[in-house]
Parts: sequence; structure tokens; C-alpha cells
Amino acid sequence: MKTPTPPSPATRQVVTGLARVGLFLKTQAREGSLPRGLSPTQAEILGLLERRFRGGARLGEVAEALGTTAPTASAAVEALVAKGLVRRERRAEDARALRLSLTPRGRREAVRTAEWPEALMAAVDELSGVERGVLLRSLVKMVRTLQVRGAMPVARMCAGCRFFRPHAHPGAARPHHCDFVDAPFADGDLRLDCEDHEAATPEAELLAWSAFVGAERGSPAAR
Repeated sequence: MKTPTPPSPATRQVVTGLARVGLFLKTQAREGSLPRGLSPTQAEILGLLERRFRGGARLGEVAEALGTTAPTASAAVEALVAKGLVRRERRAEDARALRLSLTPRGRREAVRTAEWPEALMAAVDELSGVERGVLLRSLVKMVRTLQVRGAMPVARMCAGCRFFRPHAHPGAARPHHCDFVDAPFADGDLRLDCEDHEAATPEAELLAWSAFVGAERGSPAAR
């Protein structure tokens, strides 16, 4: 069995930094959600129903988006239903399955819980436009790696979308192209969660990803 290569000191420092940001967000989630009687999981479900599943969603879809088990998602949904924030109903087009949707009060609560901590927004604002672009591009690569390894639910990001054409305009300030809006965009405009996302075929996604990462390596895929 091959011995795994130990991480470099730089890798350890990056992971340490990410862990500290994650701890900050977890603390903020507890302090921001619990006083209103919501757990972080319940708050995340409200956000999903507001942003991604505005037309309603099945329990399995919610669990998959959360990256958790159906029983865990079900327990959180039961609590939200009891609080009058989520309702379950059968739709005429699919009477066999219950769909979850927000009540008017649940929608208002979802908007409040979706607000990012001001301290974190201020920290990101301290970065230059170039630095934000580099950070966003790096996050896209990290998220995709975690997805490929099955460690994270699939996100609706540019990488993996059938409308994404990376480096369609080589050498330009906005090198990528979105076919959905038919417009070029820069690294700083990459999206990690886009409501217009449509999944590409596995073959098309692999080709697009090769072009996306190939540009910085000078590989033929970027040309």
C-alpha cells in the first residue's frame, strides 16, 4: 500500500486558516440562529427552500442538498413544520409525494438567516478585486475536488454547468463566457451557487474543467 505524501507546511497553513474561518461561521450560526429557536441545520433548510427550491422540494432533495441523511433532514423539517415555517403538501402533478415549501413567515425567517456576518463581509472587502478573483477561483477548485471525492454535495457552480465556457476569450479581462446570458465574465464573477445552473454531461464537464485549470498550467486544453 502506497504511503500518502505528507502535506506541505503551506498546505497545513491554508487548512488551518480555512478551519478558523469555518469555526467563526459555526459560532456565528449558533449565535445568530439559536436565539430565534433555529438550529443551524434548520436555518440551512430555510435557505435552501428560499434560494434553490422556491417551487417546493421533496425531503430527499433537501437531504441531498444538505449532504446529510434523510432521517436527519426529516427531524429538522418536522421541527420547522411545528414552528409554522415550513408546510407539507401534495401537488396535483405528483399526488403521491409530499413537497416541502416555505410559509410566508418561513420566507421572512429565511431572508433573515441568509444574511452573512458583517465581520466576514468586511474581511472579504479588504481584499483587492484581483485577490477576490484568485480566492474565488481557488474555492471553485477546492469545492470541485471535494465533490469528486464524494465529500461534499454537488453545488450549482459554473464548473459543471452546461452554459460555462472557460477561457472562451483568452487574454481578455473577462476570459470566460456564460451561454445562458451570452456574456463574458471574469474569475471574480464565478458562481458557487447559481439559480440558472443546468448540469453538463460528464463528458462536457470534464472538457470544460480541463480548459479551466489548463490555462494556468499552459496546457493545450487552454488553447
